[in-house]
Amino acid sequence: MSADDVERAFREEHGRAVAVLVRAFGDLDVAEEAVQDAFAEAVRRWPVDGPPPSPAGWIITTARNRAIDRLRREGARPGKHAQAALLSGPAEAEAGAEPTIGDDRLRLLFTCCHPALGMAARVALTLRMVGGLSTAEVARAFLVPEKTMAQRLVRAKARIREARIPYRVPAAEDLPQRLAGVLAVVYLVFNEGYRREGTAAEAIRLGRVLLELMPDEPEVRGLLALMLLVESRRAARVRDGELVLLADQDPGSWDGAMAEEGRELVRWCLRRNRPGPYQIQAAINAVHSRPPTDWRQVLALYDQLMAVAPSPVVALNRAVAVAEVEGVDAALSLVEELDLSRYYLFHAIRADLLRRSGRDGEAAAAYGEALARTQDEVEIAFLERRRLGVRQGVRDGS
Repeated sequence: MSADDVERAFREEHGRAVAVLVRAFGDLDVAEEAVQDAFAEAVRRWPVDGPPPSPAGWIITTARNRAIDRLRREGARPGKHAQAALLSGPAEAEAGAEPTIGDDRLRLLFTCCHPALGMAARVALTLRMVGGLSTAEVARAFLVPEKTMAQRLVRAKARIREARIPYRVPAAEDLPQRLAGVLAVVYLVFNEGYRREGTAAEAIRLGRVLLELMPDEPEVRGLLALMLLVESRRAARVRDGELVLLADQDPGSWDGAMAEEGRELVRWCLRRNRPGPYQIQAAINAVHSRPPTDWRQVLALYDQLMAVAPSPVVALNRAVAVAEVEGVDAALSLVEELDLSRYYLFHAIRADLLRRSGRDGEAAAAYGEALARTQDEVEIAFLERRRLGVRQGVRDGS
């Protein structure tokens, strides 16, 4: 067994193992350190002895034993009485046996995404505890030094202890609101990864975990479908270091299998007929995945999204569809009414509409506003080329 195999097992089993250990010992630090120790032991033993029949069972059993050893050494520390009672209990999982985890990972997700934590802390903690990313990897996703991220994670876990945040799935009456928060965290993780390749795959994996644990929740399927459909076009999004708009992408370079999986999830949602924001966004992307895009259908879906989850950003995206169905002038009148001056895509979309309407001078200024609000090199290259084009139009008097 190679180091890559152990790394893959770590990605697949880290969240599961931490979740079981948190339930057993009630402490995120104890669980995390024990699981880290268990995987360190796996790195030493598995390449020599071969992998166990159940890597998850082996990791959980080894981690539990390491946690017990630690708690025995720290037996005099305050607050360890509850854990001490566990030391004489039966093992959570026998070596080589698949553990029964129930909804432990779901409990861990809801704990990491508790509203008592700030959104940045929720995302970081979810990536670390559930996704199994190292502190260094989480730090890279946030573009901060590893030491800074380590301190943030420590503070987040301390907040959970101090606020006595329960390790449980919310009650039925609280679940819809709390689930929305969890989905928002996973989608934010995806969007960070989509801009800075690295965590998008982890977000999709978290979406699959949620689907496994909550298979009858339409919005869970909707979010997974949305991520799969967007991710299926990643390879076509950039060419020669520059952004390629959807209309200019080569559908042959899209991941067809991933797109079809997303469309099938959308079809399941349509049969359930309980529309929510993620399902509608997934349906919009499903329409885009079958070129040429049926813009009237896209506009109808944006009308539905505005009814379910209205926002200025949704209105901005709807205006793009309006431009294709009703014309550029109709879209421009809608865009001009939006208060999104700090949002780079507002200026980029407005610039494109102005360019298409022949107002090159205003378009050049709008492209400049967009450039001032993004640091993404791919987006900058695209915007610069578009601005150069409209400036040339101004000079030529066209």
